[in-house]
Amino acid sequence: MDTLPFALNHMTTPALPLDQFFALARSLGMTSVEIRNDLTGNAILDGTPAADVAALAASHGVSIISINALQRFNEWNDARAEEARHLIAYARDCGARALVLVPVNDGSGQADGERQANLREALSALRPMLDSAGITGLVEPLGFEICSLRSKTEAVEGIRAIGGEGTFRIVHDTFHHHLAGEAATYPDVTGLVHISGVTDKSVAVSDLRDSHRVLVDANDSLDNVGQIRRLKAAGYTGPFSFEPFADEVHGLSDPAAALKASVAHIEAGL
Repeated sequence: MDTLPFALNHMTTPALPLDQFFALARSLGMTSVEIRNDLTGNAILDGTPAADVAALAASHGVSIISINALQRFNEWNDARAEEARHLIAYARDCGARALVLVPVNDGSGQADGERQANLREALSALRPMLDSAGITGLVEPLGFEICSLRSKTEAVEGIRAIGGEGTFRIVHDTFHHHLAGEAATYPDVTGLVHISGVTDKSVAVSDLRDSHRVLVDANDSLDNVGQIRRLKAAGYTGPFSFEPFADEVHGLSDPAAALKASVAHIEAGL
């Protein structure tokens, strides 16, 4: 069996400096990484120039598949546009291929009609900015009940409505897919899959949060292996990127061993 194209999101080990994070990915046989703009004291927030990130990635032989993320992207205003310009330029200059786009997740902007209009407005404004930089926009629906974009179907409809198929893809996040309860997947429009597991069976689905997201193992209640199997069978060939948020993962003394075990579990299940 072909090994899956696994990738590593910096959220897996947020305390590791970029240099060590890239080295960790390579030690696991991974050549694709996601960097983030929400890790205090680390690139990008610490002011590391994009050119330095590009040089570091090249020295480790890794490709930066995305910067994660432009937050509240579907609440389009002057501040968002400025933030988008900065992140898109950074993505271009550090060699990243894509920018993850995360929707408003505070209970606002949820009304039917309003959601779709806000999405189309943001995608229409982002499209020329992304195209001129050669960057893909990765729209990530979130499964939380308070999110303004929960549905992958709605995301894909918005992309198609503005003729944005050449600019945008969606993120299939196994955690958010489970929370949203939406059966539909769009492997042909999916540019990235985020994987994380939940092992705490005592928490209701509607109460699950990022803090419950661990590495995928035999106790996973999200059916990551089944989700991955179905995506592959439907033709998805892109990366599967580890994105656990739980403190117990971030505090691991040997993240490499834990990641190896998770990779082995997933591949055995397939």
